[in-house]
Amino acid sequence: MKVEFINPFLQAAKNVLETMCQTQVIPKKAFLKEDKHTFGEVTGIIGMASHEVSGCMILSFSEKCIINIVANMLMEDAKERIDDEIIDAVGELTNMICGGAKATLGQMNHKFDLATPTMITGKGVEISTLSESPTIVIPFDTKYGGFVIEANLAAKKR
Repeated sequence: MKVEFINPFLQAAKNVLETMCQTQVIPKKAFLKEDKHTFGEVTGIIGMASHEVSGCMILSFSEKCIINIVANMLMEDAKERIDDEIIDAVGELTNMICGGAKATLGQMNHKFDLATPTMITGKGVEISTLSESPTIVIPFDTKYGGFVIEANLAAKKR
């Protein structure tokens, strides 16, 4: 995966969570993913494809983190546990972050089509990606805990 693809995801996550969810996020050092398991208890996956590149973006939250982020987003008290409303909110966040990254990538002449997000609940769920390219993990901290964005984009085989 090209390095130029990382910053659009990082900036989009920071922008969406700080403006829409009133949650300060602190990006940490990106690294290559070594397994195929989800980071947190709620994960959104969205496919991305263009004529030259395809892959996906994965957004995965720890339980405490997403419960509090959604509470901020909806201006409500935090829930006791993950429910359908929180899972739906992760789908919306996945769409907004990937859409923000798509806009920035478009300015760099990388045009993508996006799929509808798929939601997964459960920590450590195995996910297989279509791309054989390494997955880049961008971890973030918040005052509520952590989340990650994983980006897996590779040139299509011709």
